[in-house]
Amino acid sequence: MKIAIIGTGNLGKSIAKGLIKNNVVSSLYLTKRHVDSLKEFEGAKRVTLTSDNALAIQHSDILIFAVQPSQIENILKKVKPLITENHVVISTITGYAISKIEAVVGVDKYILRAMPNTAISVGQSMTCIASNEKGKEKMQQALNIFNSLGRSTEIHEELIQAATVICASGIAFWMRLIRATTQGAIQLGFEAHEAQELAVQTCFGAASLLIQSGSHPEQEIDRVTTPRGCTIEGLNEMEHQGLSSSLIKGIVASFEKINQIKTN
Repeated sequence: MKIAIIGTGNLGKSIAKGLIKNNVVSSLYLTKRHVDSLKEFEGAKRVTLTSDNALAIQHSDILIFAVQPSQIENILKKVKPLITENHVVISTITGYAISKIEAVVGVDKYILRAMPNTAISVGQSMTCIASNEKGKEKMQQALNIFNSLGRSTEIHEELIQAATVICASGIAFWMRLIRATTQGAIQLGFEAHEAQELAVQTCFGAASLLIQSGSHPEQEIDRVTTPRGCTIEGLNEMEHQGLSSSLIKGIVASFEKINQIKTN
């Protein structure tokens, strides 16, 4: 699989690390205006670093655009003559609609929007993917790529903004919860490194339990709450302080903000 990442910033780097780690590519072109920022990839097998988007596109079949929203239209216009009927165009750009990509490169091209998160660098992303009509023919290929980097699912494009909040912004939300748990553990007497290990592994265990069992969270909560026990005491205090309400309000606030800045 010949892949090019056009605009290898933070997300582009995370995708590249996942592709390399999981041996997904036969060749990988990473583009950046200043390739000095890509030094960590120097010497990696089958990886080419370049500031030449045209070169990357000409030597790749799948084009993952990960540039800033303000840059994408000009870049697409410049490389339009190089995008053939065989290329698969995948955009990870927040707020940039498929219709706007079609307006530049044509409705006859395979066009998809993917919203991964930075956990893709360790093969644990949750990636949501939408496509234009033509792109449906390549949806399974896109799902296969991102399934090798975590999990992926096909959604309607109208849900991409919401997916961005839940999956991409969601990484930060969960990091903050883990950080708070770590701070609580320190207050209870653990050293900082011990506290973080306890918090991270417990979070990972909770998620793994739901994935493997298919249970609803409340079912698993019921397994560890006993009458007049410490777990229900802690859960009730958290709810009294607005834990669930704060999370939901934060998610909605992020969604309202992303809809203010979208360019579609």
